[in-house]
Amino acid sequence: MAIITLTTDWNNDDYYISVMKGVLLKGDPGAAVIDISHRIQRFSIGQAAFILRSSFSRFPAGTVHVIGVNCEANEKHPYVAIAYNDYFFISSDNGIFGLLFDEDPTDIVLLQENAVSAFPEADLFAPAAAHLSKGKPIFELGKKTTHLNKNINLLPAFDNKSINGGVLYIDSYRNVITNITKELFESVGKGRNFEIFVQSNHNKITKINKRYNETSPGDILALFNSLGLLEIAMYLGNVADVFNINQNAAVRIKFLDKKDQDSSLLDNFK
Repeated sequence: MAIITLTTDWNNDDYYISVMKGVLLKGDPGAAVIDISHRIQRFSIGQAAFILRSSFSRFPAGTVHVIGVNCEANEKHPYVAIAYNDYFFISSDNGIFGLLFDEDPTDIVLLQENAVSAFPEADLFAPAAAHLSKGKPIFELGKKTTHLNKNINLLPAFDNKSINGGVLYIDSYRNVITNITKELFESVGKGRNFEIFVQSNHNKITKINKRYNETSPGDILALFNSLGLLEIAMYLGNVADVFNINQNAAVRIKFLDKKDQDSSLLDNFK
């Protein structure tokens, strides 16, 4: 069965989703249309990229992913169809693919150059998605290109004693997901004790949980989530709201040598 996914900033209250699905199913009545999310923050390609990057590869090969976020085209941001690692993506070339992919796409095609539409997702993206879901060649959709606008993910800064990262995403539980990977944490930390600071030196964590419920209700905690990213949470609470943490907020990890550990212990008796 062909699969087409939708990721948009439309919420669920307007007619856009039903129109989009109607056009898709007219184009390919046998396709399964799956909603990834329609609650992306308005125009936030960063949030859309994070959600789709975290999920697209869990779908079967050949899935067509349609992105309807910040899609008003101009000369610098044309509409494109892309083949990448056995998947297809359709969106405006607004920088999102640099955030979404680790490597260059296999193929990039311009969808109807200079096309003007108030609803490109239905007028252009849906017919292109149905074309691809039926197994037709991507190059029948338009002119091949090699150019792609690429926004770049902000990476953590680190040295042999610390990692300075930031908040990538805040989920529906108000848990905070950072750009600090488990691999980086272990590579820099080398098994040393550590202190994790969120926003300020007052919010300090000194252990990594395996599960949320290893911590008492209302206490702040850290763990590595299913994506391998450091997550800051509050068991049975809303850490982002309690500590006023926003996207891009600073997260710092300090690794302790023996001298630092002794100093930290003395601080507990002051």
